[in-house]
Amino acid sequence: MEKTSLKNKLKSFLAAASLALLATTAAVTETVAQTVKNVVLVHGAFADGSGYKALYNVLIKKGYHVTIVQNPLTSLEDDAAAVKLALDKQDGPTILAGHSWGGAVITQAGNHPKVAALVYIAAFQPDNGESAFTWFQSAPPAPENGVLPPDENGIVYFSREKFHAGFCADLPQAEADFMYASQGAFYGKAFGTPITNAAWRNKPAFGIVATEDKAIVPQIQRNMYKRSNTKVTEIKGSHVVFMSQPEKVAAVIIEAANSVAGK
Repeated sequence: MEKTSLKNKLKSFLAAASLALLATTAAVTETVAQTVKNVVLVHGAFADGSGYKALYNVLIKKGYHVTIVQNPLTSLEDDAAAVKLALDKQDGPTILAGHSWGGAVITQAGNHPKVAALVYIAAFQPDNGESAFTWFQSAPPAPENGVLPPDENGIVYFSREKFHAGFCADLPQAEADFMYASQGAFYGKAFGTPITNAAWRNKPAFGIVATEDKAIVPQIQRNMYKRSNTKVTEIKGSHVVFMSQPEKVAAVIIEAANSVAGK
């Protein structure tokens, strides 16, 4: 009788210990899964990573680890490769955000296993077989748009005369002048290169419409985001809304991070 009682007590103890271990493991797993603190930012054409400074400052103050990719702007493949290098170095789930041309880049590179969600900041969002140019020509450009034809080397620039009004009208003139002087040399062939593996088909997507955008007219942004069932936030701002409204853009990135927590 005593042996049977002891045996039953041992079984009960082992069962309780197993349940406690499972509960502890689940709690630890849940805590890890709920933490999405990595953000990778991808700039567009006619720009470089320095434009993300204000957004970077907001995000790091809120506890995020931020990496800014410097796109070579030589081709879709080269830019996507630069993004993948940055993603490889992340230590866990990551929000991948792209501005303008950077939207095409994150669409191509965003199926990386560390990408938890995508954020499109006034950005192109092509599907498989489509290019950024497919959407750029889908509506008449704003009169302020200053994208020039490719030069003799196939490089596209934004004109000096229209840079402030057409690219960053809500920034001071002096800042616009600096951005014009530091714009990246964008190889036009990239603009017409089709996407081969659209990440937004497999990852949660969030999109920001810059309502005063003269570079990618807002209706194009709305049409792309509607087609892909992207969660949309409209923010009053120019094409560089992430510079003029960094807190509001950061809020969308944080929303994306919170939405995939625990998944």
